[in-house]
Amino acid sequence: MPKTLFSVDLTKPMDQQDMPGHNRWHPEIPAVASVNPGDVFRIECKDWTDGQIKNNDDPKDIEDVNLEVVHVLSGPIWVNGAQPGDILVVDILDVGALQGDEWGFTGIFAKENGGGFLTDHYPKAAKAIWDLEGIYTSSRHIPGVRFAGITHPGLIGCAPSQELLNEWNRRETELVKTAPDRRTYGAGLSGSEPVLAALPNPNSAILGSLPSSEFERVANEAARTVPPREHGGNCDIKNLTKGTRIYFPVYVEGAKLSMGDIHFSQGDGEISFCGAIEMSGYLDLHVEIIKGGMAKYGMVNPMFKTSPVEPHYTDYLVFEGISVDEFEGKQHYMDVHIAYRRACLNAIEYLKKFGYTGEQAYLLLSCAPVEGRISGIVDIPNACCTLAIPTSIFDQDILPC
Repeated sequence: MPKTLFSVDLTKPMDQQDMPGHNRWHPEIPAVASVNPGDVFRIECKDWTDGQIKNNDDPKDIEDVNLEVVHVLSGPIWVNGAQPGDILVVDILDVGALQGDEWGFTGIFAKENGGGFLTDHYPKAAKAIWDLEGIYTSSRHIPGVRFAGITHPGLIGCAPSQELLNEWNRRETELVKTAPDRRTYGAGLSGSEPVLAALPNPNSAILGSLPSSEFERVANEAARTVPPREHGGNCDIKNLTKGTRIYFPVYVEGAKLSMGDIHFSQGDGEISFCGAIEMSGYLDLHVEIIKGGMAKYGMVNPMFKTSPVEPHYTDYLVFEGISVDEFEGKQHYMDVHIAYRRACLNAIEYLKKFGYTGEQAYLLLSCAPVEGRISGIVDIPNACCTLAIPTSIFDQDILPC
């Protein structure tokens, strides 16, 4: 087994670990360990909420979750020889649940706490607990479903340079100023007035072993981990599973690689916001460096080579959606956000005919390995998005007949 460079105690919050991680992005957060190109090592991770969600039937913890804590990350890991302008090559050799903690959760956040993609339709908090059995999972809260997950880190990336961090804060602050009255954190839609970006917030900041004399300054300018950015980060790409090779742009000396937010499974879009099967877990990694790779390949954002070992699904029931909103029947121009929402709503309404509640169907589409696509983007005025559900995850035939 690879040497564990970062271990976690699941009974302690991240800031009380023997080796604390972090929940903000900043180039000055100290590295916790160093590796050489060619090394193989293991990193353990807490779930993204730092253990706030419990294995029970009560969604109160989802309703009251403190989103200023997220995401707790393991690292940073210093890669010897990495310099700005290089590419850091990361092979995910293995990913799985921590021994003795083989369960995960999927949640719908309450509208007051950010909601999700369909918050106007499902405004109340709900959760499903999933039992993990090797590559398979099932839930007492969504009966009649069992599937193999595509386990992956929802969040992985290198530290930003100070210049890149300043650019993030500049452009996101300008965006928020366009709608200063919005206060809700999350991905809500019409009527919920979601904040347009999660700006730096020192509350609940965890900055590893940063000296206390520097904490206030760094906490006030460090970026939240909420969105994906040029360095990678919270991309929530379900295909970043074991067997995947990821190419990251390097912005600081040592690269300072961090990771967390491990998902046992996720559907494209992670639509309920707390929408994967969230869990604690481990990652076995191998790293290499491509010197001067950013300029050589014109890299701005990460790229990756897919794995040969993903679960094999072949039969799907596919739902279409177009850019006509469901509230007033208003025609929108090539709006893929609305089109994908309509595809999701169409799938939920269909699954309700097979005994599922709307909340159960919403949770399932968020965490099962569904395939989302922009299927048409040129046929004015309607973009067309599709949502494909693997039929074999159900213990009943869900095809029309």
